[in-house]
Amino acid sequence: MSKAFDKIMAGLDDARVYLNGDESQSVTHQIQVEAIDVSAIRETTGLSQAQFARSIGVAKGTLLNWEHGRRSPQGPAKVLLALVAKRPSIVQELLAENS
Repeated sequence: MSKAFDKIMAGLDDARVYLNGDESQSVTHQIQVEAIDVSAIRETTGLSQAQFARSIGVAKGTLLNWEHGRRSPQGPAKVLLALVAKRPSIVQELLAENS
C-alpha cells in the first residue's frame, strides 16, 4: 500500500487505542478559549441590539443568540468584536470615513 494509507491506518489505530482508554502513547493538547461577552461589548457602544447588529453586519437574531449564549461568534465576527471591545467607536469611525 501507499505511505499515505499506512500513515492514515496508523493514526486510526492510535485513535482506537486512545478511545479504549490507553492514553500512554498519546499527546493531548488543551486549548483554552476565552468567552466573549457580546452583551457587554455592545453596551460599551451605547447602541441598541438592532443598531449594533446592523453596524457589524449581522442579523439581530444572530446577535441575540450570541448575547444569550446559545451560539458563539466565530472567525471574522470574533475578530471584529475584539476590535470593538478595545475601541467601541471603531465601526462608526470606519463607516463614517467610507461614506
